[in-house]
Amino acid sequence: MKLNVPDMSCGHCTATIETALKALDPKAEVETDLAERTVNVRSGQDIGAIKAALEKAGYPAQPV
Repeated sequence: MKLNVPDMSCGHCTATIETALKALDPKAEVETDLAERTVNVRSGQDIGAIKAALEKAGYPAQPV
């Protein structure tokens, strides 16, 4: 799933996002695109859990 993360603006942001998603699902595949401010996630978790993990990390997201 592809998510728009408008508050993602630097390498620290991408690392925080990846850490939060890997904590939720250690087998998740996470690809961030800083220029587009998007995150592609392949995970067994549903969209609600992924959005909640990002929100908790300080990066609210919406599906693209």
